[in-house]
Amino acid sequence: MTDLTITDRVLDGPHGALRVRVYAPAAPTGPGLVWAHGGGFARGDIDMPEGDWVARAFAAKGIVVVSVDYRLAPLPAEWAARAGEPERIDGVHHPVAREEIAWAYAWASASELAGGPWALGGASAGANLATGATLASLHAGDDIAPLLVLAYPTLHPVQPEPDARLRAALDTTPGADRFGPDVVRGMYENYLGGPVSTADIYAAPGLASASELAGFPPTIMINDDVDELRVSGEAFAQTLRAAHVDIDCSTEPGTQHGHLNRPEEGAAQPSIDRFAARILSLTPPTTPHPAPQPHSADPTTP
Repeated sequence: MTDLTITDRVLDGPHGALRVRVYAPAAPTGPGLVWAHGGGFARGDIDMPEGDWVARAFAAKGIVVVSVDYRLAPLPAEWAARAGEPERIDGVHHPVAREEIAWAYAWASASELAGGPWALGGASAGANLATGATLASLHAGDDIAPLLVLAYPTLHPVQPEPDARLRAALDTTPGADRFGPDVVRGMYENYLGGPVSTADIYAAPGLASASELAGFPPTIMINDDVDELRVSGEAFAQTLRAAHVDIDCSTEPGTQHGHLNRPEEGAAQPSIDRFAARILSLTPPTTPHPAPQPHSADPTTP
């Protein structure tokens, strides 16, 4: 990979101190990317491959990356036991993480870290946060990213049923069949801090109608192959098409959920290559973005 400088910074974010990690290649090509790792809203960090390896891979293409260490939802005892981690009860709920992603994007866009426009993206739950942040900013009349970069997003608290072909693939690949309706519902209830009926379109952008997506930015989405969450991404892509949004939706063959977190399997780099090509095609903005104002909210307030 190309030479790069990696710097951790602590910003005065909308809910208190917000850590970001900046990956600055020695020869930046212009555009930047603000990136959010996945982890079901309750797990993950910027050190995991889906955070660090992904950022380094984009930086190797000359793209400046700001990886966001957003606040996590509580980690219930059952989930913690499966992951071999301690239970964590001091997490936050929607919209804290989404607002941190939006704030980090505004901060990066107002900075001089990159010489070109900034894309926004993420993986899995991080892709949800990037999408929700974009939609909320759009409806508020704020600046939005010229490109959204989504890896295997979860966007529906109650997702559509898989078709017969995907259902058969899941049935014959038990290790991949991890995101059924009960699991997804529980993940969103933990993120929301309440029943899925309380989810708005900013917490679950898959619920948005075509009219509510009018003006949404061009989007590139790469889903996993044998992954029930693929139906969520594909359903959202269909709504984007109905809203006349430029959407490039594809599937990385032979993959299960989270392939960017397993670069050793070989499918991650082709996805990075496709994402990077689209980011590098961005043209410079015509007007500067305003700098975000600091906030002093309690970092644990939902």
